Amino acid sequence: MERRSFIKKAAAGAGAGVIAAPAIAAELPAVTWRLASSFPKSLDTIYGAADTFTKRVSQLTGGKFTIKVFAAGEIVPGLQVLDAVQAGTVECGHSASYYYYGKDATFSLDCAVPFGLTSRQHTAWYDQGGGKELLRNFFKDYGVVNFIAGNSGTQMGGWFRKEVKSVADLKGAKMRIAGLAGKVMERLGAVPQQLAGGDIYPALEKGTIDAAEWVGPYDDEKLGFYKVAPFYYYPGWWEPGASFTLYVNIKEWEKLPKEYQAAIECASYEAHVVMQAEYDFKNPTALGRLLKNGVKLRNYSNDIMEAAYKASNELMAEEASKNAKFAKIYEPWKRFRSDQNQWASIAESTMQNFLIKAGRGGK
Repeated sequence: MERRSFIKKAAAGAGAGVIAAPAIAAELPAVTWRLASSFPKSLDTIYGAADTFTKRVSQLTGGKFTIKVFAAGEIVPGLQVLDAVQAGTVECGHSASYYYYGKDATFSLDCAVPFGLTSRQHTAWYDQGGGKELLRNFFKDYGVVNFIAGNSGTQMGGWFRKEVKSVADLKGAKMRIAGLAGKVMERLGAVPQQLAGGDIYPALEKGTIDAAEWVGPYDDEKLGFYKVAPFYYYPGWWEPGASFTLYVNIKEWEKLPKEYQAAIECASYEAHVVMQAEYDFKNPTALGRLLKNGVKLRNYSNDIMEAAYKASNELMAEEASKNAKFAKIYEPWKRFRSDQNQWASIAESTMQNFLIKAGRGGK
């Protein structure tokens, strides 16, 4: 009886044009924001995460909350997105936090550090392991609310004009590489350079730099690095799973209705998941095309990997000893990484390694 009564009332309400969701939406204000991306439009997977995010926000709010995306350089240069959000030049931005290593090394823990977390591990740390709370507290000092909004997965190790077989071959090499990874490369003898994505190819072509890392096959192919630097190295030990972040100006965030705040939370998470899936889908075929174009695939030697691992651990321990903000996040993060790697060695890595040995994915 109660169920039939409820259905009759719902039908009557629908007939009268009283439907809950649209009624709520009608009461919400029209809000228009701008989002500054650190990436060019040509990189449809990274830049595309901002499009995924803004489209979903609009859908979730019945078109009342719209956010327009601006590529790197259209409002501010790619490496100044955080500053623009902090200053209120734009309401939000999409970037890689390790670009702001120069402000504080702690930013790198929001994105990627050498021999750090894989994509899945970083998501687990952020969502379940206390990472979100630790990072929110850190970003608050910059007037920003942060949201996870993408991950590249394990990246490649960069493009080189000449082959590098040992640590000695890295000496003096000018390499585009960001954040803590640049400091590690510096300890190995290289000369790190920080450049936005759109500036890398011209620098490689002119010989201003000798090597460059970006993301992986799909994006790297688009930027054309293989045309001027034929040696393609793996793995990108400095980015086992680079996470991208949505920054929202905290004052603008606090002005939003709770429904719009919820839309941002949901949409950024969707953008995060979609980016990971896109890279996993697109990278294998892109690598195949690169190899057909004569790219010379090389793995970093054990000599380089061991030296980089040692230098990375030393560097982060030193940073933690002098930077309380870094240590506050790094110490629990390090324990989380240890637990995750022990678990991965038991199940997933064992299964994956068997399939690879059995014949490139089990064919």
